[in-house]
Amino acid sequence: MSEVTHTKPVAVAAPPFSFTQVLPWLIFAAMLFLVAWYFISAEQGATSLLSGTAVHEWVHDGRHLLGFPCH
Repeated sequence: MSEVTHTKPVAVAAPPFSFTQVLPWLIFAAMLFLVAWYFISAEQGATSLLSGTAVHEWVHDGRHLLGFPCH
């Protein structure tokens, strides 16, 4: 017959980190979010940075998905 042995589960602790270690990544993520938000919400409108309609066409479905009117 086989013998069943039970072992205690090993607790895994998350490594410690400080807010100052995470802050640059939070700022980077926030900047990426703001750039994406600008292109989806305002580009090709009154505050257009790029000429033409290419950016508008690339983010067209995203605008409708998020509820931004574009036409």
